Order: sequence, then C-alpha cells, then structure tokens
Amino acid sequence: MVLQAPQQHHHNNIKHDTQSTESSAQVISKIPKILPHERVFPIQIGCELFKLSGASISSDAPSYFSQYFENQIKQAQENGEDIGSAIRTLYIDRDPITFKDISLHLQGYHVQPRDATHFVRLFADAQFYSLPKLMSQLYEESVFTSVGHREFQIPRELFSDPGNSPNFFSLGFAIFFSTPEDLFPGLDREGLLRPPSIMPPSVPLRSAETFAELLHMLRGYPISIRDEVHRAELLRDARYFNFKGLEQRLIPHHISYNQARNKDEIVLRLRDILKSGITIAVEPTPVDPLAGWVTYARPYVDEKPYELILEIGEEATRLHFGPSGSTIRAEFLGNARIRIAKMFEVIATKLNLPPTTQPLGLLMAKGGASSGPPTPGNTPLSEDLVRVIMDAEASIVLDGRPWVPDDEILAAAGWGAAPVYSSSGYARSGSVGLGGGNSLSAPGSTTGQGDSPLPVPSSRKRRRLDSYSAGGGVGLGGGSIAPTGEEWVVKNGMWRLRIQGSKNGKSSVECVLVPVKLEAMSSEQVRNSQRGFLGG
Repeated sequence: MVLQAPQQHHHNNIKHDTQSTESSAQVISKIPKILPHERVFPIQIGCELFKLSGASISSDAPSYFSQYFENQIKQAQENGEDIGSAIRTLYIDRDPITFKDISLHLQGYHVQPRDATHFVRLFADAQFYSLPKLMSQLYEESVFTSVGHREFQIPRELFSDPGNSPNFFSLGFAIFFSTPEDLFPGLDREGLLRPPSIMPPSVPLRSAETFAELLHMLRGYPISIRDEVHRAELLRDARYFNFKGLEQRLIPHHISYNQARNKDEIVLRLRDILKSGITIAVEPTPVDPLAGWVTYARPYVDEKPYELILEIGEEATRLHFGPSGSTIRAEFLGNARIRIAKMFEVIATKLNLPPTTQPLGLLMAKGGASSGPPTPGNTPLSEDLVRVIMDAEASIVLDGRPWVPDDEILAAAGWGAAPVYSSSGYARSGSVGLGGGNSLSAPGSTTGQGDSPLPVPSSRKRRRLDSYSAGGGVGLGGGSIAPTGEEWVVKNGMWRLRIQGSKNGKSSVECVLVPVKLEAMSSEQVRNSQRGFLGG
C-alpha cells in the first residue's frame, strides 16, 4: 500500500502533463500561422540578439517582424532556396531593454508599464513595430503623468466623462488619447527609420497636492473645502486642466428648498453664470399670462433647474429711487454691467426674442455687436437702468440697520401693503404671511371669541436718505442728493430675476430684479465708517 501511493501520484502527474500538453497545443493552434511556428527567427535590437519562434512573432501580427520574415520566406521559395539558410538577421537600432518587455509580450506574458518613462518607450516601440495587440493594450492602460514633479497613474475612464473631456491631457497629449488606428498622425510609416521622440506627459508648474485632490473628486469622492483660499486653488487648477464638470462642482453655490415659495433655489455669483445653464420657468397668472422666473442648472452637474438667486457684490450695484419710491432702478458698474447685459441677451434668446434691439446697419457701422460695451439697454428686456420691484419679504440692511419698505413702495411694486408686526414679532390679523395666506398668531394664542387681539403698532416707514445728512445730505459723489429721489450703493445683493409682461417696454415682456437680501449704504460717510485700518 505504501508503494502504491507514489505510483498513483505518478500516473496523475502523467495525466496532468498530458492535459497540459493538449491545452498548450490548443493555445498554439489559435495563433495564426503567418510564420512557421517551429522555426526560430533572429532579431538584433541594438547590441543584443533575440531569437523568437514563428509562433511568438505570429501571436501579434501583422507586424514589422512578420512582414520582414514573411517576405524572406516568400523570396526563398520563389528562388528555390533553403528557407533556413535564406533567413537573414533583422537588425533594428532601438533599445534592447525595452525590447525585452516586448519579447515577453510576444511570448504570451502580460507586460505592465512601470512608470511614465517605461510607458512612453513601450508606446513608441509598439507603434514602430506595428504590434496591434500591444498597441491596443497600451491604449487601454492608465495614463502616466507628472504634475509638480510627482508621478500619477490615472485611469483613462476618469477623462472620459463628457463634463471633463476634452481636457488639458487629451488635448495637450493627444498622441496618448488617439485611437490605435490613428497613431503618429501625418507620418509615413514606409521608410520610417525610427518613431519620433515622445516625452512623458509632465506639468511641472502646478501643485501636486491640488492635482491629487482634483483626482480624488474625479473618482467620485467629496472634498472638504477648508476655506476660500483652498477653494480658489482648486478652481484655478480645475480651469487650467479644463475639468469643466469639476469646476461647476467647486464654484460657490447653495441649493435649498424654500417652503414659503414651494421651490428649490440655487444661489450663485454673477461671475459664475454660464449661458448654457439658463432656462425660463413660465408661471402664468390670470393677471399676467407671461409671468415667469429665471432658473438655472449647473452644466454637467445638475439634473434639473432651480430658481436662480443671483448674488452681485463688490459694490457693483447702485439703486436709484424715484419720487416716493414710485420707481426703483438698478445701475450696474464695471464687469457686472457687462455680465448682466450678456445674461439678458441669453434670456431674450430663451424667450424667442432678438438678443439686441440695435439696428443691424448701426451694428455693422460700429464694427459689430462686440465693438461697443454691452449694456442691458441694448436688449429687448430692459433699459440701461434695470427695473427693480421691491418685495415685502426682502431682508434689507441700510447703513447697518434693518430697513423695511413702506406701503407706497410696495403698492408701486404691485405687492400691496407691507406686513405689520406686533410687539411679539408676528404678523397682525389680516396681513399677508410668507406664503400669501393668512397671518400668524403668537404661540399659545387663539382666534376664538373673547380673545384679545394682538397689539398692532403703526406701519414702519422707510428711513429716508435726508435722515442721515443735514440739508438733504451728501451723496456718494459728494454733491447734493437729487430732489427727485435717493441713491444707494449695494455692497452685496441677492436678486431673483422675474419675467413679466410689459405694456410700455421695448417688447411684450421685460426682466426685472426682485431683491432677496441687500446690504446697502446711503452715503460716502457710511462707507468710510466701515473702512478698516491696514494695521488692524
């Protein structure tokens, strides 16, 4: 019994070896017989001689090697020569170290690029030798690149997202992102002594740490933004590498659901608005069938549009009040004026209106629409000074103190009387609440018979500019305030953009601004009081 066990094991080994031989024969039989599988063909690369079987060369063919030896065999057969003596050594002046990996590939081993230099050498020689399988394999491999003198291995699928492609790498290093059929475009392979030199992708002047965080986001992971300086660094490099989808995720924004309006809202800065994200949500009413609101969806990111709340800061807005607040107009300065004008042009296009009201002949005479500075007055939706409709629910701070519009301003805006609040801070009976319905009562109070009504103070009036400066006060420019109205400089403002019908405008509709939150100043003295000394 003891002697039989090794015999049994020996028979199993013989059986296993037989199966392996049969399996190897099946694998060999799948290799096309371009060259005789059993014959050995000499190839000298640089100073080193390699001898590969016809099976190995035929495993990735047609190639430079298979065509060379195939022509020799054909010529020997035509001349009646012995094939063994007719085959000459193929000499190629290339790197033998790189060819060692290529020979391993031809012998059936998987070759994995080790670093950026190894990758580009394999990439270049695979094309030069016209090895279709190796080229296809390398085309699917990760891209090796160096950013800030730190090497990265990046899966190609990270760059295939429509929102982030084409990008810096696919455009700047197009040879690594082309198809296997379009490698070395423009070069004639016939008579090509050697492929062009390829440098590994390298971006030495960018931050490796910032790029690593961008890659982390591209893989779908969230990034904790430490502060606005950190956000600016991420945004700067996302724009440099042309990661547009990533940029939209990084721009400052806030998405929330407004229960009072029963809408999803997004707050964005004016400079971050793209025309492709602007849409119009039509909300017709019996009074105004053309009414609606401007909505926005961040390109490549948001699946649905949200009602837009536009943030405009940097003291780029000046409000002009007409007599008794009957009209309020917004004037935009600098880049804000240009951006508002461009935005109104896009909104007009969305409403099937011409983007500009200037005659074509006048535009041509001036050198086209881009020759002059854009202004909202050139669009069919507004005058140069954009109309503002004050909202009773707007949060407004004027000169550091809360400001509430009076009934005249709200009546001119079409909202009706302002809500009047009790000493407890709740709207009195009969006033309009957030949603336009019944007013609120104090906690624990009832509205049944016998209950005492909440105390009702008189309506709060708007603080006028002359209460801040004697004798009419001094305006921002140092002169007297115009007797017909007041002027504010809006330090920071949030606005909704309302579309409504217009009877006396340039077209049947107009775009007006509805304030959501404002921080404003009424005089230069107030602005000076808010300055800080450089020394702290």
